[in-house]
Amino acid sequence: QVQLVESGGGLVQAGDSLRLSCAASGRTFETYAMGWFRQVPGKERDFVAGITWSIGITYYADSVRGRFTISRDKAKNTVYLQMNSLNPEDTALYYCASRRSVGTVQTKYDVEYWGRGTQVTVSS
Repeated sequence: QVQLVESGGGLVQAGDSLRLSCAASGRTFETYAMGWFRQVPGKERDFVAGITWSIGITYYADSVRGRFTISRDKAKNTVYLQMNSLNPEDTALYYCASRRSVGTVQTKYDVEYWGRGTQVTVSS
C-alpha cells in the first residue's frame, strides 16, 4: 500500500503562483509514476501533470503546459506541482496520484493510489 498526502493549496489571486506538495509513504519503492489531477464539483477528475519516478519524464495537460511544472524529490518521496500564472479556471480540488505498474497516469483509470486532495481557489 502507498499513502499520499497533499499540501500547499490555498486561496490566491489571478496571476499568482502556488506550489503543491505530495508526500508518499508505504511501499514507495514500487512507484513507477506519479501525477496530479484536479476536479471541480459536478465534473470529471481531469489529468493535470505526470512524471515517471525513476528518470523524471514529465507530461502535461494542454491546459497547463507552460504554466505548471511537475517535479519530484526521490530522497523525500515527494512530488511537487509548481503552478504559475494561475487563473480562476484553475480553481479545483487537486489530487495526487501514483501507480506501481509500468505506464503513465494520464487518466484516472491508470491510477492505483489517490491522496485526499488539496483545494486551490483562484480569485479574479
